[in-house]
Amino acid sequence: MSRPRLVIIGAGIVGCALADELTERGWTDVTVVDQGPLFAAGGSSSHAPGLVFETNPSKTMTEFAAYTVRKYRELGEHCFRQVGGLEVATTPERWTDLHRKQGWAESWGVEGRLVDTERCAELWPLLDKDKVLGGFHVPGDGLAAAVACGQAQAERAVERGARFLARHTVVGIEEQGGRVTGVAVLTSGQYRTIPADVVVCAAGFWGPAIGRLAGLTVPLLPLAHQYAKSGPLAPQPDGPILRHQDRDLYFRQHGDRIGIGSYAHRPMPVTQEEIGPKGTTMPSVQAFTEEDFDPAWRDAVELLPALAESKYEDGINGIFSFTPDGFPLIGEAPHLDGFWLAEAVWVTHSAGVARALAEVLVDGRSGYDLHECELGRFEPVQLAPAFVEERGRQNFVEVYDIIHPLQPMESPRPLRTSPFHSRQKELGAFFLESAGWERPHWFEANVLLLEEQVRRRRADEAQGPEVEEFLGAAQRDEWAARYWSPVAAAESWATRERVALYDMTPLKRIEVSGPGAAAFLQRMTTNNVDKKPGSVTYTLLLDIKGGIRSDLTVARLAEDRFQIGANGNLDLDWLTRHAPGGVRVSDLTPGTCCVGVWGPQARELVQGLTDLDLSHEGFRYFTCKSGYVGQVPVLAMRVSYVGELGWELYTTADMGLKLWDTLWSPGVTTAGGRAAFNSLRLEKGYRLWGVDMTTEHNPYEAGLAFAVKADKDFVGRDALPASPADVGRKLVPLLSTEVVLGKEPVRHDGRTVGYVTSAAYGHTIRRPIAYAWLPIELATPGTNVDISYFGRRVPAEVAAEPLFDPGMEKIRR
Repeated sequence: MSRPRLVIIGAGIVGCALADELTERGWTDVTVVDQGPLFAAGGSSSHAPGLVFETNPSKTMTEFAAYTVRKYRELGEHCFRQVGGLEVATTPERWTDLHRKQGWAESWGVEGRLVDTERCAELWPLLDKDKVLGGFHVPGDGLAAAVACGQAQAERAVERGARFLARHTVVGIEEQGGRVTGVAVLTSGQYRTIPADVVVCAAGFWGPAIGRLAGLTVPLLPLAHQYAKSGPLAPQPDGPILRHQDRDLYFRQHGDRIGIGSYAHRPMPVTQEEIGPKGTTMPSVQAFTEEDFDPAWRDAVELLPALAESKYEDGINGIFSFTPDGFPLIGEAPHLDGFWLAEAVWVTHSAGVARALAEVLVDGRSGYDLHECELGRFEPVQLAPAFVEERGRQNFVEVYDIIHPLQPMESPRPLRTSPFHSRQKELGAFFLESAGWERPHWFEANVLLLEEQVRRRRADEAQGPEVEEFLGAAQRDEWAARYWSPVAAAESWATRERVALYDMTPLKRIEVSGPGAAAFLQRMTTNNVDKKPGSVTYTLLLDIKGGIRSDLTVARLAEDRFQIGANGNLDLDWLTRHAPGGVRVSDLTPGTCCVGVWGPQARELVQGLTDLDLSHEGFRYFTCKSGYVGQVPVLAMRVSYVGELGWELYTTADMGLKLWDTLWSPGVTTAGGRAAFNSLRLEKGYRLWGVDMTTEHNPYEAGLAFAVKADKDFVGRDALPASPADVGRKLVPLLSTEVVLGKEPVRHDGRTVGYVTSAAYGHTIRRPIAYAWLPIELATPGTNVDISYFGRRVPAEVAAEPLFDPGMEKIRR
């Protein structure tokens, strides 16, 4: 079988790991080029301290690190020393957070345990025990010698046929007809082109410069990070790598000296043009600035008093890569077929990322869920150089901070606002942020509605307990109460009992049009979308192995025109890449807006404002029509993500404010935020892609068999089980005693059996809800399990779904 010619740009640890993974899979025509010497080529790998801590809030990043540990350990002691990892807490807040981190480790299959002060001191005798409250110990963590790991993998790749070329500077990316054809290099004063069918940029912090040669924006910011060593100390037994995150410090042993890394200093970005000229011993090592390190040294001495006997030396400002969201960049350029990125990858995740990309290149998809890392995840506004720099700086500052899962970026904001934004601010919206959009979480104006509901319930002494059950505040600890307000209870009530308006503008809207649009969408999605104009269909995008890439709502507006409600830019990228000639895929989101009008009074509210017949017989569930609401032209879809009667109303952005004002009726309508929305959707069992389900899961496991028409041909069909019942795990609702956050481990009979995805308080059913993945034998309603929440046992029970309105009577009336 013919294999493609592949060129990897960069012989750091990522490029070497990728060459190893590809040649192991039979792709042996691999050339790796680097402008520096082999294998200390002058990038981040050449100076990296090599700490590999596995545990991460991201399941994928944890799996990348775990594979990196397994692979590098097999390379030998000279490449990887499995000394373990220890993170210590010196504040109550950090100690609490380490309990959360231990939960992540358990959920993702990493062995780790919380240890007391005495055990911390046994593991690191130099610690001042009086400063330490406890620690989190992971025996599998360790130290990777990055250059040695790279060389060992490169040598294996060479044995299989790969070649490595030192001192080859990339000066151009050759292309023809929208496809890469080669890499132009300069070596020994001579220009030449290395032919290639596939090019992978693994150039580390030089990625933006290589990207420019291919006409691609690489959203990566090189930042200098300080590292120094103590003077010689009294001999110590080998200890684990150590993190003191309360002071943004980490430590490792270098024989009789201690290495100290600091993120406590100011962000120090380095432009592409500055890297080489400002380099010292190598391009990645900038001049050490003692004034930035002095405070870190004082903090290090405070934790490890023995350091006071020496002075720091051998300091460097070493360059690493930061992205706007802290995740790597993996994927193919949207405009240039065959040009791929494996960028912003630290040593910790290097082998895992290389394996993932090799799987994508060779097999067409990875066994890892890559949605957090895919290049196509960014919206255009998130590629602006000013955005990349500001977010990269802040990610450096926050690298060891305690971050709440709902905590939004503080700046730059606001970036993207819906036409309703001014009205939302007037109503006292508390905004969070997603994909650059300002999204109301609740509205302070609804405090009056909340107080009214509380008074009404308290007026009836027999309903006294119902007040607390309605609010759900007592079921929230300090963590679950952050970025939440009891106002969400009132907004949920208004949606269930009256009518509420929800801003749905941030959801991605895509138009697919052209003579072959219907056939294209039939092939790409699982459900039957080839229905008459006016139909709306819930369907799925799968990968070739049957994993869920996304869920979509597809409205057929005409024979050759469809509007799709999608999850984000990855869906736009996926459909664009696969569209055949004559089919146009375009992003409608910037020029349009949407308001969800939901609740039992939705029909009464809108019917008096529109020329459309909104009766159940005249406007059936999952259909759409065009018409007017007042003077506003709208596309109305009878769909609901909250489980109530209602419509999504779409119009152009210039008419959005007029639409909101037309619908708004004081004393009748209520503005609803995302806190209420999330509660309502979990009561109905509606899945959230990227949280409840990913490419790791197939539709039958996720409870979405109804969206699969197995009698038609679609991407991923042949990889699905023969029967929806043929699954080994299932996504199920749990009714618990406390509101949790998500990502917590679920236990049964003392063993870990799954993990939580989404969680909220159900204000209608008066119970905390948590969705979780469990083995099929434990997915039966009535099964008792425990959620481990910050180390505490939270009893829960598997429930039948949906938890609210199982007969769909409210939504179809």
